[in-house]
Amino acid sequence: MNEQNRPADETGQNTGRYPTQGLPPQQPYGAPSPHVPPHQGWTGQPQPAVPSYATAGPGLPPVFVPPQPARRTGRWRIGVAGLVAGALIGGGAGAGVVSLVGSDSSATTPAASAQSVVITDPQDATSATAAAAKAAPSVVTIYVSGSSESGSGSGVVLTKDGYVLTNNHVVTLDSSTSTATVQVRTADGTLYDASVVGTDPSSDLAVVKLSDASGLTPATFADSDDVQVGDLAVAIGAPLGLSNTVTDGIISATDRAVATGSDTEQTVIDALQTDAAINPGNSGGALVDAAGEVVGINTAIASVAAASVPGQEAGQSGNIGVGFAIPSNTAKRVAEEIVENGSASHALLGVSAQTASGDSQVGEGAQVSQVQSGGPAAAAGLQAGDVITAVGDRAITTSTELTAAVRSSSPGEKVTLTVRRGDSTSTVDVTLGTATS
Repeated sequence: MNEQNRPADETGQNTGRYPTQGLPPQQPYGAPSPHVPPHQGWTGQPQPAVPSYATAGPGLPPVFVPPQPARRTGRWRIGVAGLVAGALIGGGAGAGVVSLVGSDSSATTPAASAQSVVITDPQDATSATAAAAKAAPSVVTIYVSGSSESGSGSGVVLTKDGYVLTNNHVVTLDSSTSTATVQVRTADGTLYDASVVGTDPSSDLAVVKLSDASGLTPATFADSDDVQVGDLAVAIGAPLGLSNTVTDGIISATDRAVATGSDTEQTVIDALQTDAAINPGNSGGALVDAAGEVVGINTAIASVAAASVPGQEAGQSGNIGVGFAIPSNTAKRVAEEIVENGSASHALLGVSAQTASGDSQVGEGAQVSQVQSGGPAAAAGLQAGDVITAVGDRAITTSTELTAAVRSSSPGEKVTLTVRRGDSTSTVDVTLGTATS
């Protein structure tokens, strides 16, 4: 199914095949090794050197790949021990164990103990050094184990008494939250038992609470609306279980619409893109600015297939400098709602849409296929067949971009849509409704 045929739900969430991806849903394969979570990968027809997206937490979702003019049959695979978040949205990794490219075997290394980031030469310290020194005490490593699998990811401290923000995919272990055991190691090496306060699959966020914790160092959250392309970006987390790992780069793009998950259950995020190295295990960790303030929660990475021989399985690369983080404004709002209510709300537009592409494969907007009766869009006069080409001053070329734009807004917020109806174009003000997760 091409992107233009992919439906979306009332919030703009696509429910069909991810646009421009062109591959059917992929299925996990491989058997788990002792003490190592199951390898996961996807079968299909990947094209070498074409980005795919994966989350960084327990259990990689299906990987989506933009369509290419020519394809050859092959197989991509990646095995990561621990929680893996990733794809078109995030990075997260297993605790100290990773199986790489084209092999069913796993290489095991002991999980690293926590180490503090200390400035030993202040006169020569870089901006990244200073940012890491401030933010690292607020980043933790999260270990999750279920009846048949386990993994690890990262988290960000919200309060002194132990509320921690992380990714939903880090704590759910394939939705087995009720039976999963959660432990959290803080930057000073202290290990705490923890429980899941609430999850929000729509935004891939979750909050856990440490038992009997006090005196933790809460992170400072910056205004992600002020983030600019080219700003310093420092990622802190536990890639491959290596706690307090720091990498740096820049903000590569803002308002990047990315999606992870299956055809029937997808997460669409209005992400910050960065070239700071993000790998499995970084999921749920902090992306901070030069001041050491959190601008995003690391969530997914794009990856490409390694070179392969026709007819043989192809390996999948790790970090390629294309990572994604949930903006801090969204992350903070969702986290506060989860702490207060156990769940979070999201903005609702009230339409189903598909990508409008005319006679080409290039998106030209989000075409409304259905308007929810009594919903915000209906109240504003939108009709089936209308093509939404902008939300505010943000151009919309696909239904996924519409979903991301709506998701980044707050319930009750008024937005201005640019709508093409027939040969005429006009603007329509819509007050977004509320959709609960």
